[in-house]
Amino acid sequence: MWCGFFSGLTRDQSYAGTRGRTCVQIGVEEIKAPGDRDSAGTQAVRTHSYLHSLKAFSSITMIKCAQGVLYLSVLVTFAACNAPPVPLDDILIEKTSVPEQCVRAVKVGDFVRYHYIGTFPDGNKFDSSYDRGSTYNVFVGKKQLIEGMDKALVGMCINERRLVKIPPQLAYGKQGYGDIIPPDSILHFDVLLLDVWNPEDGVQINTYHTPSVCSRKVEVSDYVRYHYNGTLLDGTLFDSSHTRMRTYDTYVGIGWLIAGMDQGLLGMCVGERRIITMPPSLGYGENGDGSDIPGQASLVFDVVLLDLHNPRDGITVTNQVVPESCTRKTVSGDYVRYHYNGSLLDGTFFDSSYSRNRTYDTYVGRGYVIAGMDEGLIGVCIGERRTITIPPHLGYGEEGTGTKIPGSAVLVFDVHIIDFHNPTDNTEITVTFKPDECDRQTKKGDFVKYHYNASLMDGTSIDSTYNYGKTYNIVLGANQVVPGMEDGLMDMCVGERRHLVIPPHLGYGERGVTGEVPGSAVLVFDIELVEMEEGLPEGYMFIWNDEVSPDLFSEMDKNSDKEVEPSEFTDYIMRQVTEGKGRLAPGFDPYRIIDNMFSNQDRNGDGKITEAEFKLKADEAAAHDEL
Repeated sequence: MWCGFFSGLTRDQSYAGTRGRTCVQIGVEEIKAPGDRDSAGTQAVRTHSYLHSLKAFSSITMIKCAQGVLYLSVLVTFAACNAPPVPLDDILIEKTSVPEQCVRAVKVGDFVRYHYIGTFPDGNKFDSSYDRGSTYNVFVGKKQLIEGMDKALVGMCINERRLVKIPPQLAYGKQGYGDIIPPDSILHFDVLLLDVWNPEDGVQINTYHTPSVCSRKVEVSDYVRYHYNGTLLDGTLFDSSHTRMRTYDTYVGIGWLIAGMDQGLLGMCVGERRIITMPPSLGYGENGDGSDIPGQASLVFDVVLLDLHNPRDGITVTNQVVPESCTRKTVSGDYVRYHYNGSLLDGTFFDSSYSRNRTYDTYVGRGYVIAGMDEGLIGVCIGERRTITIPPHLGYGEEGTGTKIPGSAVLVFDVHIIDFHNPTDNTEITVTFKPDECDRQTKKGDFVKYHYNASLMDGTSIDSTYNYGKTYNIVLGANQVVPGMEDGLMDMCVGERRHLVIPPHLGYGERGVTGEVPGSAVLVFDIELVEMEEGLPEGYMFIWNDEVSPDLFSEMDKNSDKEVEPSEFTDYIMRQVTEGKGRLAPGFDPYRIIDNMFSNQDRNGDGKITEAEFKLKADEAAAHDEL
């Protein structure tokens, strides 16, 4: 049999560190050793004698000589099969797994954390960091390791795996190591690098997303809210705020965080994303933190900043759009109607009045809303738009509210002021046109006809008489319109035009008019008086244009039965009006007025008026009102 070594090791064989043997059958005749007899029974010549006397033999002897040479070759082969391995001059490195990216390779002086399995060439294990459940942590190139391992670790990347073969002169040499490693042992190490750092390392920051707008950056003593994924340098996840669905909220730069995070968060913008890598000296040091973060571990935090404020912050007003005409601004005690969109500082939406199709209505400066909004709504004009940024101590504080506004959240409100008023406001009257001649002005009781255009303060149209092609007709003082309109129509001339601003308490109040006028809305009317008819004195529904007949009751009592029935009463009054002798209050149904007059005279309510019951208005007691 022919025996030889093979070195084409598979990966699994490399981990075991074994070497195999194989024997190959060669087709040669069996060779006898010197001193044996051949098949002819002749004595075989010793090999060395045969070689020295080669020329003296015949052709048969030459054949014998060739057989001797072949015999020597076989002897050499058997010797080679039994010879020990040729010793290594230097380490051998086989890279069994290499990461796609290598952002940093081990250098002399670096501190590393790695796992390993140590075996002899025959595959027998003598040591393993896995068995101890902890990495081997050491400086490289400072003679804290055997020389071969010091060399083998240089140039390795995180998550790289190497099979290292170390000769004895670069390992434990002729002395070996106790009962574990015999003298002159070749050692195989299967090494996986998990961490590398240098005592001179600081915090490393890699910003991979920067928002387009950054009005403010994190400074020392700021309070921040951020999400993070925390991993070791090899990618092992040890913590994440995302899994808890809650941001990590803390002050920066005052020692509430590990030093590396305190440094890494400085200068961040809201919405920025960065990777913060820190050595253990700026993390959890030699002891680590529990079972998740081993000692001497580098830490990697993938951070997105969601919120930022300082306890000294007040509200911030930006993006102001003020209308050209602003005759009045809100003050404390005003009642304001406004629309808003509410979001967190990172843009997360939490509420909107637009989605409810209804303004938010409240008093300002009286604590009805959060302090920041109370302040932000002071000094605004109708129609103004502004962005109000409110720190949490002027918003919903550390607790937040419900599930939409987290604790310690900065709030951003985009506000549009629709209208405002004060409970002490009266109707605001502006005369826009007055005719040159004005013989008489409107007063209470007058019947007036007028046109109007009605709108809200933001210009939203409500109604217009011009759309119907006819005037709106009322009796002043008869509660036929809202009080603010009554006020606006007083002392007006025919042909005069006015601009009225009516606060809600003189308009449609808190309820408004369903589908037309929102609750607590300020109303705007542009009115024009078209016609007016003089009314009767207050308290009168009918007056005489001439002298009153001294026999009035008898004139009413057509059948002379000493009783006036409703039909007799109605016929008489209507005849006086028709003949111009008397006048009914304008703007009302004449028959309803007459019925009312009859009821006033029918003292006992029996449906007829006697002479004893009948009295003129002038004869009534002061406390009695004919109406």
